[in-house]
Amino acid sequence: MPSTSIRKTEYDPERRTLSVWFVASGKCYQFEDVPPETFAEFRAAFAKGRFFNGHIRNNFRYHLVETGHDAG
Repeated sequence: MPSTSIRKTEYDPERRTLSVWFVASGKCYQFEDVPPETFAEFRAAFAKGRFFNGHIRNNFRYHLVETGHDAG
């Protein structure tokens, strides 16, 4: 099911990094050391925003990814 809060996700299994783009802010955050099983559960979740909040947001280190689209 499409999420109203999460626009896109990408997972790099070699680096175990999960990138999540948000609808409201347009920002991308990269979460570190995410197990492939967690990503598989995230992809399969009916309510992706709820799964993200309950299982990913406060459980993995993360940082904002600079997109290079900043005006300046």
